[in-house]
Amino acid sequence: MTPLIGAIVTLGMLVVIPMGLRLLGVRAWPFLAGALPGALSLWLPRGPFAVALAVCYGLATLYLAFHALPRLRRPDPVQLAAATALATPSVAALSLIAERGGYHLLGYTPHMLALTVAHFHFAGFAAALVAGLVGRQARSGAAALTVPAGTLLVLGGYFVGDWAELAGSVVLTAGMWWVGWLAWRSFRGVFLLTGAVLLASMLLALSWAVGQATGLPHPSMELMIATHGVGNAFGFALCAVAALRRLDPL
Repeated sequence: MTPLIGAIVTLGMLVVIPMGLRLLGVRAWPFLAGALPGALSLWLPRGPFAVALAVCYGLATLYLAFHALPRLRRPDPVQLAAATALATPSVAALSLIAERGGYHLLGYTPHMLALTVAHFHFAGFAAALVAGLVGRQARSGAAALTVPAGTLLVLGGYFVGDWAELAGSVVLTAGMWWVGWLAWRSFRGVFLLTGAVLLASMLLALSWAVGQATGLPHPSMELMIATHGVGNAFGFALCAVAALRRLDPL
């Protein structure tokens, strides 16, 4: 795992998710008990010890997934967005365990698995959480659903192929732009920055997905990490979750 990806994932594990759990009404300390060794595993060489630390993180994400289950019983878009936020770190944890062991999970290389870890902390947890909060504030159930739907379509695209992943990227991009606009309209302030970041970073994501599906020129993976990845982690997820902490929990 490269230092930049490690820094992005560490931010997700130790800052964004614990801050977001307060907005979900979920205690953060049981999660942090597993997140701390999980974050340490990012900075160690691949091997059994790093895998053992990553398994601790996997257990922490199961704690989050357990809290997602009651929300799935409610046919409410906001609660479904919250459930998506709580469930998607488990996908990241499974990818992390395989990556720390150097395994090719479902045919994906450890480098691609490292990107999956980052993706499901930010496009998974953070984006779904913000979509649920903003959707509730703006009274837009559709906005609350678009980001979780796009995230799950992208996940499905990993198994189906590049065109399915492109479809998920289109839905996710549209959903995040919509949520960004609603957030700016409702809260102003820092959401001018997050909206600008989303506009640029999701255009990059869409161009990459189009290129992967069609063979057209598209940004390199290294450029995507340095722009799309850094922008979404710091300019969107961190700023948005921090700005929304004054709201009542979902």
